[in-house]
Amino acid sequence: MLLYPFHIYNLPKLNLGVNPASSKSRWWLISAYNSTSLEQGIPLKNDERITYAVLGSGSVGFLVAKELAQRGRMFTIIDKNAKRVETLRDQNFDAHVGDITKEEVITELLTPDLEIVMILSSDVDANTKALSVIKERKPDVFVIVRAADPLSKDKLEEAGADAVVYPSALIASATLHDLQKAESQRSANRLHEILKSIKKLGILVHDNPDPDSIASALALGQIAASVDTEAAIIYHGEISRQENRAFVNLLNIDLIHVDEVDPNEYDMLALVDTGTPGANNPLTSLDKVGIIIDHHGVPEQRVLYTDIRDVGSTATILTNYLDELDIDIDKRLATALLYGIRIDTQDFKKHVTPADLAAAMKLMQLSDREILNQIESPTMSMETLDIIGEAIHNKHISGSYLVSCVGFMHNVDALAQAADYVLNLEGVTAVAIFGLNEEKIHISARSKDIRVNIGTVMSQAFGDIGSAGGHSNAAAAQIPLGVFTGVRDRKTLLSLVEEVVTRRFYTEIGVERDE
Repeated sequence: MLLYPFHIYNLPKLNLGVNPASSKSRWWLISAYNSTSLEQGIPLKNDERITYAVLGSGSVGFLVAKELAQRGRMFTIIDKNAKRVETLRDQNFDAHVGDITKEEVITELLTPDLEIVMILSSDVDANTKALSVIKERKPDVFVIVRAADPLSKDKLEEAGADAVVYPSALIASATLHDLQKAESQRSANRLHEILKSIKKLGILVHDNPDPDSIASALALGQIAASVDTEAAIIYHGEISRQENRAFVNLLNIDLIHVDEVDPNEYDMLALVDTGTPGANNPLTSLDKVGIIIDHHGVPEQRVLYTDIRDVGSTATILTNYLDELDIDIDKRLATALLYGIRIDTQDFKKHVTPADLAAAMKLMQLSDREILNQIESPTMSMETLDIIGEAIHNKHISGSYLVSCVGFMHNVDALAQAADYVLNLEGVTAVAIFGLNEEKIHISARSKDIRVNIGTVMSQAFGDIGSAGGHSNAAAAQIPLGVFTGVRDRKTLLSLVEEVVTRRFYTEIGVERDE
């Protein structure tokens, strides 16, 4: 493979199933490394998984190392220039002195955890020698090698290079693009192997699931089926929004309510579009959870496989898996995934990434346009209309921020529709619409104010008394009514809830409540 590095690529945050000791940025670890030279036979630190290596730390190697560090990758750098290594260490990189033409240096590098090597020195002969040793000793390692010019390309490919790059202003970005591909392939293959090892998988989506969550679960079920693993989609709450009901019915998607499920009948549980126990899902622990796939910023969880990416929808991640694993996407699945991406990116207007657009382009050619039109044009229930009416009637506006309580309600999904609707009122830039059922307070928030990250606002306002989070423009929260234990009168309870939610929201967003 020859790369023409004429584009800057954005590498998403991937987790290959490894559970790092910390979620902090890791360009850092050097303080714990005391070795001075690989040539002295001093081993690399063995209690951290070093999965990447950069050989050669000239201008290209340094740029790649910086990008790897910013993405939290675990890596080491080898260079024969002692002064250069010392400079790297001063900047908190894990760097070692070593001549990459020496077999013992490469052998020392090839730990069981090493997955990808980038040979980026300016010496093509040295690069070729290092490549030959790596491929001889550990042929499964993905190796990206720097060439001097197109003439040296063939020589390196014959020696076994998986990808070849040669100098240009964007060589570092091109290398990272290949790294993305390698990570994506390994991530999909690892998931595939895990699914092979079990007989029955329970796929749990978030409460009151939306199309992105359901479509992603459907795709994961398809991947499981490709290895003869039985899978079921499990949900909690209700599917009450008209579009979501139409989505499930028209695409004939089977879901099982959590109340009808015995967790013990599954070998493993997978969390899709949700990642923390109790945060928009009915779990109280990670028992039996082996897989987490999500696109929201959730805390790292110690499970067998985790993939959290900074993309617009979880359906984008699953589309990528299907592509990497060469699994056919039929019209039904393509329609589901495309609609999931469109909903979570608000028709590609909010938090959309190049990965979302690439996935949508692929799916658009395979999807059923007629079914999509039917899903998008359902009838509106009377309850949804009533809740939107209550949101407008009970609105309280302070500056350009609106809060409204719709009272006791049954259709939780209608809150999101109400929030979308009132955000269009003149002069309003952020809204929080909330209501109660028998168990929880449900809040749906929206923002078009570039100064307000509504996901952060909701997390900080309600995270200490419930579960909350989301993106910069859309977020939600759930607060157990247990925090109001002892209040039996519904009118008093409603008054207290309205006071607490309104005060917390306005305080966090930074305005005083107008009386």
